[in-house]
Parts: sequence; C-alpha cells; structure tokens
Amino acid sequence: MQIFSCPFCGERPETEFHFGGDLNNPRPEGFDQVSPETWASYLYYRNNPKGLAREFWMHIPCGELFAMERDSVTMAAAAGQALIHEGEK
Repeated sequence: MQIFSCPFCGERPETEFHFGGDLNNPRPEGFDQVSPETWASYLYYRNNPKGLAREFWMHIPCGELFAMERDSVTMAAAAGQALIHEGEK
C-alpha cells in the first residue's frame, strides 16, 4: 500500500484519498453556453503523461482538496500542497 501525505493531516494510507483529476484541466466557464463537446473534453479526456504529473486529490476523512505531484511510472508521490483560494494569501 502506498502512503500519501495530506498537507492537513500528514501521512496516511492511499485508501483514504480520492483522485480529483489533472491540475491543469480548468473547468469551462459559462455553464449554459458550453458545448457538449467542450464538456466531454473537460470530463473525459486526460493528458495522461508518462512521468511527473500534477494532480488534484481529496483526503476523504478531512474533506480537503490539495495538489500533489506523482510520478506515473514509479508511483512515487511528493508531499501534498494546500491549494490557495482566490482572495487568500
């Protein structure tokens, strides 16, 4: 079992985490004006790089979202980083 590091709770087993997607996949703006093709691209098409990937993850027990770098070849994962919300410094 892999151990991931939540920036809020520390190291925990991977079973406590949920994958949220590619960090570089911005949600389309203007919900009612987005074409079905654009939504499909956002929801289903992924970069799937070989090597280092920056991803969203959620630690289920605390409910926090964070960013994590993970190597898709070796599965090595760096410590998670808290996401900064707009308006926060």
